[in-house]
Amino acid sequence: MTKGNKELLFRMTKDDFEFEYFCSGGKGGQNQNKVASGCRIRHLESGAVSECRRHRDQIQNKREAFKKLTETKEFKLWHRIKCAKMMGQAVDVETWLSDQMQPKNLKIEEIQI
Repeated sequence: MTKGNKELLFRMTKDDFEFEYFCSGGKGGQNQNKVASGCRIRHLESGAVSECRRHRDQIQNKREAFKKLTETKEFKLWHRIKCAKMMGQAVDVETWLSDQMQPKNLKIEEIQI
């Protein structure tokens, strides 16, 4: 697939995502209580999930939730692997994951009880 001088590696459609709409509560008065303006999006292949309930308008929440989803670690990892496979590059996911699980690469936070 080509678009201008760039070649598309793959295409995603709305069928690749699961959308859930809900009453979001908070600011907005009765509109928030009556209208399903909040939006939660799940990318089925990567398992990445994002939601937005900040705006009174469902479309604005959907746009922001989608933008947040593309910035999640799960989606970025899936995208990197998908692009590498489409370009014919070998991807050794097991090696990459074991490297990421090394103590030097983990961020551990202490929780006070």
